[in-house]
Amino acid sequence: MPTARLLLIALIAAPLLALAELAPAFIIAALLYLLLVGGLALLDLALMDRPGAFEIERTHDQRLSLGADNPVTIGVRHRGLRDTSINLRDEPPDEWLVTSSGTPDATRVQTVARQGPPMFAFALPARTSHSAQYTVKPLRRGDYRFEDVTLRWLGPLGLMRWQHRFPLTQPVQVYPNVLEVRKYDLLLHRNRLEDIGLRVSRRYGEGREFERMREYQPDDDIRHISWKATARHHKPITMEYESERSQTIFVAFDAGRMMNAPVGEMTRLDYVINAVLLFSYVVLGKGDRVGMMTFADSVTNYIEPRAGRSQFYRMLDLLYRVETQPVEPDFSRALGYLKLKQRRRALVVVFSDLTGGLSMQQLASGVIGLRPPHLPLVVTISDPVLKELATAVPAGEANVYERVAAQRMLDDRRMALQRMEMQGALTLDVPATQLSSSVINKYLEIKGRGIL
Repeated sequence: MPTARLLLIALIAAPLLALAELAPAFIIAALLYLLLVGGLALLDLALMDRPGAFEIERTHDQRLSLGADNPVTIGVRHRGLRDTSINLRDEPPDEWLVTSSGTPDATRVQTVARQGPPMFAFALPARTSHSAQYTVKPLRRGDYRFEDVTLRWLGPLGLMRWQHRFPLTQPVQVYPNVLEVRKYDLLLHRNRLEDIGLRVSRRYGEGREFERMREYQPDDDIRHISWKATARHHKPITMEYESERSQTIFVAFDAGRMMNAPVGEMTRLDYVINAVLLFSYVVLGKGDRVGMMTFADSVTNYIEPRAGRSQFYRMLDLLYRVETQPVEPDFSRALGYLKLKQRRRALVVVFSDLTGGLSMQQLASGVIGLRPPHLPLVVTISDPVLKELATAVPAGEANVYERVAAQRMLDDRRMALQRMEMQGALTLDVPATQLSSSVINKYLEIKGRGIL
């Protein structure tokens, strides 16, 4: 492929051809000039690196995480003998967002495309390697694939450009947010769970099994300060005691049609699935058993409560496959089935969407029917659009009706939750972005208070 430099150099022959009207000798001069330019272009082409001089490798996690920024790295190894300039383009699935771009060696990157396919331009000396990095944000679970990587490089004279597609097509799976689980582990070891909204220190101290020591925080019980450790470290150190282990936690979530409604970039169901994954990981880490059920108009999946790492991967594989059904959920049928299957007392966490009408009444009746022996916790995603309509200043008659309707729906939602609370159930109505931390904090509070 000719470069802009070659075209500009070739255009110098235009004045010579124009002067040929005055003197025919200028035609010969123009032809000789064009032959010289063509010879230089052929020389540049002959000196260029061939595709075999480059090795391309794409690396990323085996399982990408839903709704998270997943890093993707493109490594380029140059085995040629001359320095060259590189333009690189990768092709992730079109449905994904390229949320950020970067490189381990930022000084060598001139341009990075942030919209559409990620593109990079950098200088690559002979016999060196370079890595370019970007992040992708999948918004749906499922099977996808990366396409080929396109590389374009210049000849040593800058007159010709070679473009080649390297066959790097590869399938990839998008799972629930596994990166959030890794982040939890990292922050747990650093005693910084507050960074993701978890206030673990308030939930400890009621049990009798020693967990660990850490720096004292203002909300800790002063009775749990270790004075020997405090003297040794010259700062207050508190002891944490784990609450009772081997309790049963059961997660049931609605996969009916309303759970396919979007909240921002993702659906309600996908927010719930990410929350269930992290919540289950925390529960298993506390030594409790966890089980799971999904349902719509009937029960679609059921996993018996168990403890251990294998249970987490069993749930992960199931959560990867769950899809919404275009039907209304049957809460009475699903929660009745759960009560028959799960005889041992458990904390039953029910994720759903309060849409009003008959389904709301069924949910309230089904949840109340779990008692006894179970302790139900109903978790719903608050609707930011509904709240905005209910508090907006009306600009016209139509807006007045919208505000009244929104307020009525919020009142019905609040009354349904209050009814369940009066009958002994626990409730949470939180924004989608706070779903994981709110559910985990509630679980830790329940364990800390010993009400399960």
